[in-house]
Amino acid sequence: MRDWDADTLLLINEQPSALPLLAALEDAIYTRFPETKRRVRKTQISYYHRTVFACVSLARVKRKAELPKTWLTLTLGLNYPLDSPRVAAKTEAYPGRWTTHIVLGAPEDVDGELLSWLEEAYAFSERK
Repeated sequence: MRDWDADTLLLINEQPSALPLLAALEDAIYTRFPETKRRVRKTQISYYHRTVFACVSLARVKRKAELPKTWLTLTLGLNYPLDSPRVAAKTEAYPGRWTTHIVLGAPEDVDGELLSWLEEAYAFSERK
């Protein structure tokens, strides 16, 4: 069992069953990008090196009935609109920057496809 800091536990308090999902995501992020820093705010955890490349939250980006019992929302910053059935919502925050929300429902959702998107988001953030 991972030793979570108080701010993370407070953020995830609504859904403590999502902690294994958060652990899987963070393990993947820190394995690929060991220099990543994290900042826990009231509503999200941001992951960044020079600039933010991903955030995780309990934001509802689908109707409640469409969400899995346990879930987290991963938000990525990309330079294009990601076209995948896994994308719950996407908006062009400003020209050439797309905010993309993906609902994760199980640790297995942190798969090769998702990791490739994380890598793209990381690379995009590093070019800023």
